[in-house]
Amino acid sequence: MKFISILLLAALFLFSTCKKDHRKPPVITLKTAAGYTSSDATVAKIQNIKVGVLGDKVEDDMLTLNVSYSFDNTSTTVTAQTITLSGTEQQHFDKDITFTTRNQSGTEKWIFTITDKDGNIAQKQIVLTVQ
Repeated sequence: MKFISILLLAALFLFSTCKKDHRKPPVITLKTAAGYTSSDATVAKIQNIKVGVLGDKVEDDMLTLNVSYSFDNTSTTVTAQTITLSGTEQQHFDKDITFTTRNQSGTEKWIFTITDKDGNIAQKQIVLTVQ
């Protein structure tokens, strides 16, 4: 009986000292310099928009930058482009993404997503009100 008690205490100690592996996603930042859109805004129809996306590795190399959008608060997103990162871009990248708003009033949500080798994601979005 004493042996079983010691085994149970040892097992309890092992389980209580195990820590969950908290993965850290990459860091994503949108450029705020003149000429860039980095936050929600009201814009014109058929307006060129430039978004500067910066990505930095935290733990695992970054694999892709995905740009997607949805119109008028729909839950369905459409992929505009997926950029595969290679070489030094997997540790740090600086990409300018340019697109044109539609010829229709409404909202456009643009989502910028980085995925790393472990499947962690980092995401930023902007919502454009097109008038």
